[in-house]
Amino acid sequence: MINFKRADHFQIVVPLERLEEARIFYTDIIGLEPIERPKFTSKGYWFNIANIQLHLNTEEAMPRTSRHNAFEVTDIAAARKHLENNGVEFLEEPLIPGRERFSFIDPFGNRIELLEML
Repeated sequence: MINFKRADHFQIVVPLERLEEARIFYTDIIGLEPIERPKFTSKGYWFNIANIQLHLNTEEAMPRTSRHNAFEVTDIAAARKHLENNGVEFLEEPLIPGRERFSFIDPFGNRIELLEML
């Protein structure tokens, strides 16, 4: 399980036909708590991450870009091991003094950065 401390920024989008698969990934693998979402014309889910919300919405599939969401965690090594154990794809990030970090790609092409302040 990933112990989230705070979110720097976030937006997750998935193709409409993969929305339920995304809900399962973000609840069962990532460990987010689903919360009630207001009724909108678009489909999606909302989750709690620490004291921030992540909104999962739908959009046509796009190629990978440098767009990403970043989350500070309390134990980056444990987060990495958990994701590795679940077969998640990683990207290494350039070093930034005072931070240990890496990115991963969710099954829907979203790049997500995890970081721990040193």
